[in-house]
Amino acid sequence: MSQDLLTPLWTRRDLPDWTSVEWERLLSQARRARLLARVAAHLSDRGWLERVPGGPRVHLGNALRVAHRQQQMVRWEIDCIRRAIGHLPTPIVLLKGAAYVGAALPPARCRTFGDVDILVEAGQLRAVEAALLEAGWSTLPLDSYDERYYRDWSHELPPLYHAGRGTFLDVHHTITQPTSRFAVQADVLLAQARTLPAEPRLSVLSPVDMVLHSAVHLMQEGDFARGQRDLLDIVDLLAHFGQKPGFWPELAKRSQALQLGVPLVDVLTVAHRLLAADVPGHGQAELQDMAPRGLRNRAMAAMLMHAMRPDHPDCDRPGTRVVRWLLYVRSHLLRMRWHQVLAHLLRKAWMRHAGTTAST
Repeated sequence: MSQDLLTPLWTRRDLPDWTSVEWERLLSQARRARLLARVAAHLSDRGWLERVPGGPRVHLGNALRVAHRQQQMVRWEIDCIRRAIGHLPTPIVLLKGAAYVGAALPPARCRTFGDVDILVEAGQLRAVEAALLEAGWSTLPLDSYDERYYRDWSHELPPLYHAGRGTFLDVHHTITQPTSRFAVQADVLLAQARTLPAEPRLSVLSPVDMVLHSAVHLMQEGDFARGQRDLLDIVDLLAHFGQKPGFWPELAKRSQALQLGVPLVDVLTVAHRLLAADVPGHGQAELQDMAPRGLRNRAMAAMLMHAMRPDHPDCDRPGTRVVRWLLYVRSHLLRMRWHQVLAHLLRKAWMRHAGTTAST
């Protein structure tokens, strides 16, 4: 029987009277979902943190301090990137967590980071990569297959690593793979990117494009076991940007123009059902027009509800792993053609069997 304590926490009206075992279970689930700092901020915002028993409260306070420290490190990393490639004739667009920090958006407050993501013009990729290598970043060792995957099929360069700071950098030339069913041309995004007031050389995507990128990233990356973190980021973005008049009609219109209506509606549906996120009445009609009808929509919503819960033994339900595997395969079919997916997944399965790890 599932004992998911994390997911219902976001919609509770009061702090539960949990036992020490239940608090330990919650913290364990939050760590696995990379949401420990987010839980701490959530409890603090509602004035509940002081009511948490002493032991768990120490862990939650430490998580907030780690998140704050990582935000400082990301700001420093962003400045290092700017100094390394700021002389090149390309926009430098911060993506995902780096964008939240750079633009001081709500998801940044309690987010932890695995890497920094940026978007540059495709025509400047070689110059950008050369400048970053000269500034101290390096590429990780790749076999010929992985090298080809990144250079020919992917929407980003091979990951870059800075040994001196222990940081990773992903350099994108668009937000979806060129082989993707939802391929997006970067020049359309760059045309509407917003310059950061404090740093003219740095930009972030427009509000609607930021939401759409988060949605398509969640649906195509395949890591649904940790998808709740990205889903909460999207809910934060919608609550923040949705206060601006015209945001929802603009989001619907932009999703149609970029042909991202399906991933957007899938994400909004599960956000509403799992996290009680609301779509205002004036935005529902436009979004409903894009929603797939019938069995497909109901089945996808049910699978996502199943898969988005924390990747923790306490949270598993019958069929959870099967559902995640099906969505994982589907995410690859969205990103690549079927023959590429078959070869790609067979290779990854072989490498797992051989005891090695594929970087793609």
